[in-house]
Amino acid sequence: MTEYSALKVELTDSVAHVQINRPEKVNAMNAAFWEEIVDIFQWIDDTDAVRAVVISGAGKHFSAGIDLMMLASLAGQMGKDVGRNARFLRKTIQRLQASFNAVDTCRKPVLAAVQGYCIGGAIDLISACDMRYCSSDAQFSIKEIDMGMAADVGTLQRLPRIIGDGIMRELAFTGRNVEADEALRIGLVNRVYDDQAALMDGVFAIAREIAAKSPIAVAGTKEMLSYMRDHRIDDGLDYIATWNAAMLQSEDLRVAVAAHMSKQKPTFAD
Repeated sequence: MTEYSALKVELTDSVAHVQINRPEKVNAMNAAFWEEIVDIFQWIDDTDAVRAVVISGAGKHFSAGIDLMMLASLAGQMGKDVGRNARFLRKTIQRLQASFNAVDTCRKPVLAAVQGYCIGGAIDLISACDMRYCSSDAQFSIKEIDMGMAADVGTLQRLPRIIGDGIMRELAFTGRNVEADEALRIGLVNRVYDDQAALMDGVFAIAREIAAKSPIAVAGTKEMLSYMRDHRIDDGLDYIATWNAAMLQSEDLRVAVAAHMSKQKPTFAD
């Protein structure tokens, strides 16, 4: 498996563990991070042996967001012409957006395990995941407002669908901290665990449970849920009818039915 500088990847029991691996920098997202995450999720999408994904951060904190040194480097590349600067910045922002689009559009379910700080760009990342879980010490903040900017890598587009528009506006306008109990209450996370060890055990247990299901069924379910974010119910019903016209011919259906009848646990091919 490829070695990365900002991230670490392991595959165990059909679950890929993608870990932000810069604990000495509070897992700040440097230039390498944004490139590596695209490559990693392309591998995940292309590798049938991967059935679910867990994203975590090494050390005490999930991530402090974008590396300020990276922002300083971008500023150093600016010239005097406003138009050319705008073109450069727009392309840069779109490249960063593509990094988390790769997470969002991944065919496999992606679970975020958050401990400690989850700030700024880290909120953009977990917003692109399918499910979010945290330890009791987690703190979330849409910090961009305090940096004199609007979040631009997915938080403002994805998070309202997760926590609702009203509370989303409050958090985006104030940049205030959200602690674990409030994160659970507003639906930002599915579950709060006592500590980091319990968090990782719990999230990997959920990921393994998903990985034991039919990969065809899981991929179809994720595709339909994602499709329905931007389409009407009748469009979604038509799409699932077309999808299942093919997918119901999968061997997985026969395996699942046979296992149910025999009261055995099914085993599905990749």
